[in-house]
Amino acid sequence: MSDSTNRSVSRFADLKQLYAEAVATPEFQAAFGDPMPLSIVEPGDPPGEHDMPEPLAAQADCGGIVATIFDLFTGTRLEPLAAEIAWGFVNSFHFVAGKLERREDTLAEEIGEMARAPDMSEVFTSTLEEKQLLCQSTAEQREALECMRDYAAEMYRALSGWPWSPARGTRASSASSASQIAAQDFLRERTLAARERHLPQGPLVVFSGPAQWHDWQPIWERLDQIRVRVPHMTLVTTGQRKGADAIAAAWAARPEVSVPLVAYGLYGSGRKVAFTCNRKLVELKPVEAVLCEGSGLQANLYQLLRQAGIPIHAFKKAEQAADSVVVRPGAGWRARRAPA
Repeated sequence: MSDSTNRSVSRFADLKQLYAEAVATPEFQAAFGDPMPLSIVEPGDPPGEHDMPEPLAAQADCGGIVATIFDLFTGTRLEPLAAEIAWGFVNSFHFVAGKLERREDTLAEEIGEMARAPDMSEVFTSTLEEKQLLCQSTAEQREALECMRDYAAEMYRALSGWPWSPARGTRASSASSASQIAAQDFLRERTLAARERHLPQGPLVVFSGPAQWHDWQPIWERLDQIRVRVPHMTLVTTGQRKGADAIAAAWAARPEVSVPLVAYGLYGSGRKVAFTCNRKLVELKPVEAVLCEGSGLQANLYQLLRQAGIPIHAFKKAEQAADSVVVRPGAGWRARRAPA
């Protein structure tokens, strides 16, 4: 048993440290525990030695704020608003992390342009090194905020019962001088890291259903069965924050499941946007699909998946998933009842 569990608490200020020691995770240690020796806090500032928040304090305060919102509102007339307020808190981390990522991308493009047109002058080398340090510093800030966002999102899920999701977007030469080689190595590493964050590997399972759907248990059971067959699956939904998509997202977010989720939302305007999205979902070449009968959108996706020969687990709307079917190529919504 750790010393923290045996220690007596003599004052309220000790609670934060005690709580942090009890729940500290490796993610916070990685994001906050080993900062770069030199960093640039703001563009235009000189490099300097700047501390990061303590990992334990960062985690304790991040989770504590979300928990406090629910504790404060529970049992009062404000209780229905707790989840909405907590959602906004998590989203603030996501919003700022997104701004940092765009700044990081711009800096990376500038570094790439400089590395492709080298100038052997001292001023060029100094500028390139400073720009690279700024990009690395920005990446460090982004990773810290993403760590806090993910932890706050997990607290939100535990307290609200639903996974947090953002309103938009996806819960990533031999003739050169030493600094130019370092810059190109840095860009290569950054590209690989971004690919891993934004394009999770593994077979894809597509999910789609209407915004009005309440029977969650059969859907969870069917997704559990698919995950047994496809343990490294990535779940792709149409990104709605309620109904069938929200049920599937809640399943993927459970700690014992922890399946990567890609919200393939509708972007653009016009009547054909949804059907274009369906076509792109099929072009992802999923290994299986789960469909809840709904509008013409689901019917169209159903037909496209059948034509592509992708096995479909279909839940009929009339029984709210009580009568589910497994559809093989050539079958229809009235296919045989799925095995238990």
